[in-house]
Amino acid sequence: MKRNRKVKILATLGPASSEEEMIQKLHEAGADLFRINMSHASHDMMRTLIQRIRNVEQRSGRPIGILADLQGPKLRVGKFAAGKVDLVPGQTFTLDNKDEPGDNTRVFLPHPEILEAVQPGHRLLIDDGKLHLRADKTDGKSIVCTVVAGTKISDRKGVSLPDTLLGVGALTEKDRADLDAVLETDEVDWVALSFIQRPEDLSEVRKVSRGRVGLMSKIEKPQAIERIDEIIELSDALMVARGDLGVEMPLEAVPGLQKQLIRACRRAGKPVVVATQMLESMISAPVPTRAEVSDVATAVFEGADAIMLSAESASGEYPVEAVTTMASIASTVERDPHYPGIIYAQRTPPEATGADAISLAAHQIAETLQLSAIVCYTSSGTTGLRAARERPQVPVLALSPVIQTARRLSVVWGLHSVVTSDATDLDDMVNRACRIVAAEGFGKPGDRVIISAGVPLGTPGATNMLRIAYIGSDGLSGV
Repeated sequence: MKRNRKVKILATLGPASSEEEMIQKLHEAGADLFRINMSHASHDMMRTLIQRIRNVEQRSGRPIGILADLQGPKLRVGKFAAGKVDLVPGQTFTLDNKDEPGDNTRVFLPHPEILEAVQPGHRLLIDDGKLHLRADKTDGKSIVCTVVAGTKISDRKGVSLPDTLLGVGALTEKDRADLDAVLETDEVDWVALSFIQRPEDLSEVRKVSRGRVGLMSKIEKPQAIERIDEIIELSDALMVARGDLGVEMPLEAVPGLQKQLIRACRRAGKPVVVATQMLESMISAPVPTRAEVSDVATAVFEGADAIMLSAESASGEYPVEAVTTMASIASTVERDPHYPGIIYAQRTPPEATGADAISLAAHQIAETLQLSAIVCYTSSGTTGLRAARERPQVPVLALSPVIQTARRLSVVWGLHSVVTSDATDLDDMVNRACRIVAAEGFGKPGDRVIISAGVPLGTPGATNMLRIAYIGSDGLSGV
């Protein structure tokens, strides 16, 4: 299955898309990998979805990535005697450790870590920012606040803390149980970590997973922005999670942050996913708004590796149409005459390594000679990531003997991953590359390709060779 676009599409599965037939339709419509939201999926449902995705993968003959998204800490207030109360801006309202129903003066906050960490002057945003409180006095047991904006609060509404660094990690007990279940399947390629605040939040998951899954940090808190370079360095990928990011930071700051995060990931050679409300109106409508189309297009123009659908594909009325629309927007943007120039202008210089120099040379040679494809042999995925970092306009085929590597690379910009055994010698390497390019529809007899690999063959991380080859007259062998 050949995609006519570089950016990848990540589709969330849910009630509207959990059946195997629908997963098949979403994949055919353009979904390159699938997200399982552990906030809503039980372990049994997760295993069922994984099996259905793998059945679709087997029929399609294409590696499909799976992302398990851990819920992270959900901070919520307690309940009210009346279910909800009305407040007045300027009044005093207290959050405390008394496990009793609340009223219009106080409410129980079942999170001692918040009571201990919040300082006077810090903001507390309730119910996605609909209620804005300012902390005036704190003693570790209660937070006396002034209502700055908003007039209502009800049972179990979420609490966001844009000014407060909590002293707890990003993993809850539920997350640990979910992570264990994910790792037991040995079929999940990425784990997304919610509410990352600091680089140290990654250490526990890294220790437990031991490289069996890629770690994708969801950036949705101001504290993560402050240490973003360290977080990128320790992550395998990033997700720009604009929902909570837009609650804890001014909405008008989110577009600029999105650009900064995409460019920082491109510099580091790490995949980056843009998520949340990309085609929100398609939850209930068969076509998106003009603003949503522009939003998706902006992420594509910026060079994001992947764009994500959430409720649009998980619980919306038009999941297939949402994927089809997103794929159409991406393909159209990538054909825009301004697209290559914008992508090229954001390139970063290669690092002073042999592998980076080889990837840069492959890109320049392929575009100068108008070759049909760049073919890179990659066991660990590193060579594929380096090839994608160059953002070449020529198709890039990543050939790997490791199915897990091919699946993990399904989130990476421009890579068409193919599972194939290791080449036995240089002639086999060239012949195999040319056969696959022809078979996958990226070249025809007489076309030329450029191949990057490591010598000795099969040595991970040793990319040190380039070879230009013709696709033979039979369309199968390189000569």
